[in-house]
Amino acid sequence: MQIELFGFDTTPERFEASLRDATAQGFGRYWTPQIFGHDALTTIAVATQNVPDIRVGTAVVPTYPRHPMMLAQQALTVQAIIGNRLDLGIGPSHKPVVEGMWGYSFERPIAHMRDYLTILTTLLADRRVSHGGDAVTGRGEITPPPAEAPPVFVAALGSQMLRLTGRMADGTFTWMTGPVTLGTHTAPTINEAATEAGRPAPQVVAGFPVCVTDDVATARERAAKDLVVYGTLPSYRAMLDREGYDGPEDIAIIGSAAEVSDRIGALADHGVTSCAAMAFGTLDEQAATRETLIGLLS
Repeated sequence: MQIELFGFDTTPERFEASLRDATAQGFGRYWTPQIFGHDALTTIAVATQNVPDIRVGTAVVPTYPRHPMMLAQQALTVQAIIGNRLDLGIGPSHKPVVEGMWGYSFERPIAHMRDYLTILTTLLADRRVSHGGDAVTGRGEITPPPAEAPPVFVAALGSQMLRLTGRMADGTFTWMTGPVTLGTHTAPTINEAATEAGRPAPQVVAGFPVCVTDDVATARERAAKDLVVYGTLPSYRAMLDREGYDGPEDIAIIGSAAEVSDRIGALADHGVTSCAAMAFGTLDEQAATRETLIGLLS
């Protein structure tokens, strides 16, 4: 199992600094979200040119606001700029965002993602597509700079999305998903679907908030406050409920260096191929967390 980093950097400058630190410390991949701050792919294109020895991934670009033809152009352009080090994570986002903020219908997310992946992966590989889908249509040709098709990851949580991902994508990036759920639901479902489709075993990248500390109670309070929104979004709430957790503070990996190391190491037994750790806490706790993660690199 690989140990990777997941960072909520607030500016492109901080993102580049994080990449430099991660590279110097021996990490092989760094994931960045697409929320409401800087645009992830634009930031990757700029910052990663100056940091040549690390893969970068989006976790994740929402699909509804970007037609797959546009995203294919953008992703391949970024690939050309940074030397084929991009892992393209995409996801449908959440009904309150898609309908409440963007005004799109979230009625058929599986049909949407099926059409989206068909168009996107075809364009990434062949630069042309003709697909008239039930939810998304894409017909045409793109001519971005020469680049390899980036691996595509889907933020898949439910069974239908996991099966679709196993059949059509290279892996999944999970968040707010605990070890029991990963081992009994996520990994078996996506792997079975990939096997049935004759595809290689997909990557299962599990994102976790992590804090090495001797003050577990305070760290849990911080996690509950800082991550509270994730407990209110239906898809994440379903994962927390499946695990038997009350809130995001229960998903966080918190404790001594030894306790954190043991809990992260155990994820491999639950089908996780990469743990993407998001260090949180005080500056001292974040430094201790990073040192612990460095110690887990193989």
